[in-house]
Amino acid sequence: MPVSLILIDDHPLTRLGTARLIEHTDSLHLSQQCADIAAVRAWLKSGGRADIALLDRGLPDGDGLDLIDDFKRANIRVIMFTSADSDDDIAVAISHGVEGYLLKTTEPDQLINAIHSVAQGNSMLPTHIMQKLARGELLQDVLGKLSNREREIVDLVAQGLPNKTISTRLNLSENTVRNHLSNIMQKLGMKNRVQVATLALKNEK
Repeated sequence: MPVSLILIDDHPLTRLGTARLIEHTDSLHLSQQCADIAAVRAWLKSGGRADIALLDRGLPDGDGLDLIDDFKRANIRVIMFTSADSDDDIAVAISHGVEGYLLKTTEPDQLINAIHSVAQGNSMLPTHIMQKLARGELLQDVLGKLSNREREIVDLVAQGLPNKTISTRLNLSENTVRNHLSNIMQKLGMKNRVQVATLALKNEK
């Protein structure tokens, strides 16, 4: 059976070119293509199904990473297909649970092979990122952008503590804790405390 895909990208030319590649590959099937988060969620709500999501991060109505939980609930594996190539971008995507990360400069054959590999349950990440993961360096690099106080707050968030308890533990006002959390999420490219906690817990493994 062909591997079915949903393609999410807001750039018409990129979407068209990728869609044509998929449609002209016998072992692949394009179930749906969308330009924004709202369209993806409407498709999922209507019962849309696929094996793999090819997902861009920068979408008109939000961060593509916000869709990962939706895809997980639908048992759809995610390949981030993007132009964002920094280690930080890749680390954040990995912390959200993507199974693959490919740049839009990837050769067509490499993209097809990656789709099949991820569909078979493998991860497909850049070689240097795999090496960093093996050495336990990648998430440390990301968390290394935080101050000592911010790292303390991240550790307490990872323990599931609310802001009020964190403020008592660190002798800070709740407003100060909220401000720190806002700065932390901005530095890490994250949207909520659950994502921050997940990254911290993965770093401890």
